[in-house]
Amino acid sequence: MIKYDYPLFRPPAEAENIILQVTLGCSYNNCSFCSMYKTKKYQEKSLEEIYRDIDILGRTYPSAHKFFLADGDALAMPTDTLCAILKYLNQTFPKLRRVSTYASAQNLLEKSTQDLELLAEHKLNLIYYGIETGSEIVLKKITKGVSQTEIIESLNKVPKGMKISATVILGLGGAKYSIEHIQGTANIVNKTRINYLSTLQIGLEEDAKENFYKHFSDFTFISDEELLKEQRSFLEQLNPKNKIIFRSNHASNALHLAGTLPKDKNKLIRELDIAMSIGSDALIPSAFRSF
Repeated sequence: MIKYDYPLFRPPAEAENIILQVTLGCSYNNCSFCSMYKTKKYQEKSLEEIYRDIDILGRTYPSAHKFFLADGDALAMPTDTLCAILKYLNQTFPKLRRVSTYASAQNLLEKSTQDLELLAEHKLNLIYYGIETGSEIVLKKITKGVSQTEIIESLNKVPKGMKISATVILGLGGAKYSIEHIQGTANIVNKTRINYLSTLQIGLEEDAKENFYKHFSDFTFISDEELLKEQRSFLEQLNPKNKIIFRSNHASNALHLAGTLPKDKNKLIRELDIAMSIGSDALIPSAFRSF
């Protein structure tokens, strides 16, 4: 059996797929709202360890066809190392169709276009990317470490053979920066090629609150009604270059929405309008939500 180093996280869409832990923690690990990897120091597992885990998984799940590379951003590993891992996965699993991982702007900016194309050729063909916000002020306050321009540049480096699943956090600007949070975030989506887009609603774990408010002292949570208005404004401002599968079905959301943009844009806005006219009875109770 494989010994995972906990805590272990993966996107909801990877629930049925195999996790291969190639790094521990997050190479950046400074986002003030995030507590996922605060108990870990970033390190890369040796190829020997990773090959051993792949061999075990090969004997246990010989027909596996989808893998997720953990922890926080396996894309921080050197390209040669990642290619070696991907080659070994392809050799071990003849039915392999997709390998995915988390990715950050920093990861992507550090890779060359040729690096990313090579990884896609070896079936690393889906990355999960946290946009969070496009507001320059909010990006600084959440200590994201990148600007709106750098986020756009990093996303536009991703080759066509690699799909992007991006997330946005509603309410992250608080009451004071709500408008520019949504405007800046919509601007990022409109200037990039995203394939899947999800919205979450802001929530803070207890162990993240002190650090978050240290950097974002003027933050105040907004109400469910205001969050729905943010969602509506966000959708109104989206004019994507390509088809985007849109979801707001994360456990944090007060209202679940699903559709394809731009085709379903007006339908999604109508659903929001109906929910806002009904009020709290149309929403998922806060007791059943989690970030």
